[in-house]
Amino acid sequence: MNANTFFRSLIFSFYVLVLVTPCCLIAQTVVDIRGERFFINGEPTYKGKTWNGYSIEGLLFNARLVQGIFDDLNPETRDLWQYPDTHIWDPERNTDEFVAAMSDWSSHGLMAFTLNLQGGSPTGYGNKGWNNSAFNQSGALRPDYLARLDKILTKADKLGMVVILGLFYFGQDQFLANETAVVDAIDNTMDWLFERGYRNVIIEINNECDVKSYDHPILKPDRVHELIVRVRGKEQNGYRFLVGTSFAGKSIPTPNVVKTSDLILIHGNGAGDPKIISKMVEDTKHVLGYRPMPIVFNEDDHFDFDKPINNFVAAVQSYTSWGFFDYRLKGEIDYREGYQSVPVDWKIDSERKKGFFRLLKEITGGH
Repeated sequence: MNANTFFRSLIFSFYVLVLVTPCCLIAQTVVDIRGERFFINGEPTYKGKTWNGYSIEGLLFNARLVQGIFDDLNPETRDLWQYPDTHIWDPERNTDEFVAAMSDWSSHGLMAFTLNLQGGSPTGYGNKGWNNSAFNQSGALRPDYLARLDKILTKADKLGMVVILGLFYFGQDQFLANETAVVDAIDNTMDWLFERGYRNVIIEINNECDVKSYDHPILKPDRVHELIVRVRGKEQNGYRFLVGTSFAGKSIPTPNVVKTSDLILIHGNGAGDPKIISKMVEDTKHVLGYRPMPIVFNEDDHFDFDKPINNFVAAVQSYTSWGFFDYRLKGEIDYREGYQSVPVDWKIDSERKKGFFRLLKEITGGH
């Protein structure tokens, strides 16, 4: 082989290597926690901002948008989610429309949102046989789910947004064969996140770990801290992902979870009186193992955004991050309503959505 042939062969091999090797994202958005405050790229969120005399610097206002990568693998229920205009369900359309709406959310001051690899109830509450899981029975990752997730995480990284990524959801965890599959699902997810290079992701082990519907004991309050510790123990190049897990509406986290978590995730469902929100924050701070750390409501299905006091405002007054949970209420048939009910219209085009984002922009000043 002469020199020219050798170098042509070397160059060809290099291009093949580039084409077949998965590329890693060069992270633009890096989330960190310092005490009770969230930081993005070394600066506190909402830096220097106050609202009605209350500091919001370091908070992480968010929305529950868990169906961004939704699909239904059960052919008997899949047709329940068809779009009103096409009369078919299309998971790619769902994700593409999600991504298209993200800039608008961000412009109103939304700093974060919750996704879940097993979604949430597509009817708001309850599960009736559908199969929406990014994992197969053994805990291996489904490539189509990851491709949709990658679109969202990449756009969030560009916008400076944080993704609270839930891994498991009650009513779906039973599709994992056993505890080994649960652990493997976590390991596979963390390996993928490290390979892709994301730094704008916070891990939520499971949504509402104290709900009795979970099948696997390791996902329940007495043992879920084992999975939190497992995620905290994974590190690459000096970086590890922040992690916690959430509890059901009005529930106060258990000491084993508080001791092992980087942040506390609680829910305001059932808290019809805003005073309950303030009390939940105080009660959480008195749990054994609590130290200065962020408390985040990443689910609350109460609104009243036009009133001087509501759950969102009560959270701000308690220096606590708050998250909007919206689904189609009983009797509502307009597909624009709700961010959890499938099919989802991801635009800001219902009165509840407009009310939340209007108040959010007032509080944060927008972006």
